[in-house]
Amino acid sequence: MSESLSLAARAAYILRDNSTGLITKASPTLYPHQWSWDAAFNAIGLATVDLPRARLELDALFAGQWRNGMVPHIVFDPAADGYWPGPAQWQCARFNEDAPAAPATSGIIDPPVHAIAVDRILAVAAAKGGREDELTLGWAAHLYPKLLAWHRFLARDRTDKSTGLITLFHGWESGTDNSPRWDIPYGNVLVGPDLPAYTRRDKAHVSSVGQRPTDREYDRYLWLVEEAKEAGYDAGLLRESGSFQVGDVLFTAIYAAASDLLASFAARLRKPDDAAELKDYAAQARAAVFCHVDEASGLAADVDLRTGSWLRTETVAGFAPLIAGGMPRYLRQRLVTLLTGPRWAGHPALKWPLPPSTSPCSPAFNPECYWRGPVWPVFTWLLTWALHRSGEHALAARLRETSLEQLGDETYAEYYHPMTGAPLGSLNQSWTAAAALDWLLDREAA
Repeated sequence: MSESLSLAARAAYILRDNSTGLITKASPTLYPHQWSWDAAFNAIGLATVDLPRARLELDALFAGQWRNGMVPHIVFDPAADGYWPGPAQWQCARFNEDAPAAPATSGIIDPPVHAIAVDRILAVAAAKGGREDELTLGWAAHLYPKLLAWHRFLARDRTDKSTGLITLFHGWESGTDNSPRWDIPYGNVLVGPDLPAYTRRDKAHVSSVGQRPTDREYDRYLWLVEEAKEAGYDAGLLRESGSFQVGDVLFTAIYAAASDLLASFAARLRKPDDAAELKDYAAQARAAVFCHVDEASGLAADVDLRTGSWLRTETVAGFAPLIAGGMPRYLRQRLVTLLTGPRWAGHPALKWPLPPSTSPCSPAFNPECYWRGPVWPVFTWLLTWALHRSGEHALAARLRETSLEQLGDETYAEYYHPMTGAPLGSLNQSWTAAAALDWLLDREAA
C-alpha cells in the first residue's frame, strides 16, 4: 500500500507541476504545449484526483477545434516559447479559414482517444456520485456536439474510400512519429531545396541523441508541414499532392472503439439518429482493421495509399484489432498469444514482460530510439484498457501490475529501454503519470 501511495503521490505532483492552470504540458520542458491525445490521457489521470481539472483539460483542447470539426494535434500555449515548429511555422489561420485565429494550433491531427477519456471520466464521476456526477454528466453533454463534429470530420475528410482506413498525411498524426511502420512511405518523401532552416531543440532534453529521430527524419517531417501549408491543410488537395499518404490501422482501431463509446453516450442523451450514425462509423472502421490483418504474421498492416502496398512491420500497431474490439474469440486469442509470446512481451531479453513499440525480433528494432523499440507506458495503458473491455481481464491485470513495477523508479519517463528498464526520453512525462494514476485507481478498486 505504501508503494502505491508513493507512486500515486509522485504522479499527482507531476500533473500538478506540469499544469499551467488551464492545460497540462505534455512534459516540463521538451513539450510545453497541449498535445491532443496527450490531453485525453492526462484528463483520464486527472479525473482520479481532480474531476474539475480533468474537465477543464478537454475544454481547453476543444477550444482549438477547427470549424470543420478537426481537433488539431497541438493547441499552443501563448505563454510558452522555444518549441519548434511553433505557431509561426504552421500559420494555420492564414492558410485555412476553418482554423481558429486563437488559440493558435497545428494543422494536423492525433489519434481520437477523446471519447475514451470522456467515458473514463464519466465512470470516475459516477463512482463518486453526488454533485460531481451531476456536473460531469452536464459537462459531457455540453462537450458532446464537439466530439460528434470531430468524429464526423474523420468519417468525411479522412476515411479512405478504397481501404476504409483513416488517412494520415504525416507520420506525426499517428502519434508514433518515427516508427518503422513509416520507413517506406517516408523514404518516398523528397525534401525540396526550399525547406526553411531550423534548429532542433529536442535533442538537448535527452541524455543521448540516439533516443530521438535523426536529422534526416526531421527534414522529412518538416517538409510535410510545408506540403500541408501549400495545400491549405485541405484533405482533398493533399490526396492529390501529398507525398506521404497512409492508411493507419491503429488510428482506425482507436476511432472504432471511440465511436462505439460515443454512440452509447448519444443513446444516453436520447439522440438515436446520432447513435446509429456513430455505430455505423465504428462498424466500418472495425471492419477495415480486420480486413488488413496479415494472415502470416497475425498482425494488422498499415497501407501505403500511394502504392496500395501493405506495410508489414512488426510494431505494436499490429495489435490494433485488440483495440478495435469485437473480434471473434479465436482470432482474439491468436493475437493475445502473440502479444505474450517470445516475439513480444515474452521475449527472454526483456527487463519487464511488456510489449516494446517494435518487436525485438524485427530488423528495425532499436531499443533506445523513440518508437523503434522502447516500451511506452501510455500505450500499455491503451492495451490494458482494450483487453479489459474485451474480457481479457487476467492479462490486462498482469500488464497493469508489471507496468506499475516498471514505474517504481518514479521517473515517469516518456518511454523505457526494453532490455535494461532505463528511463528514456523526457522525464516527468504527464501522460505516463496519468496512466499510473488510472492504473492505481483500478487496482485499489479491484
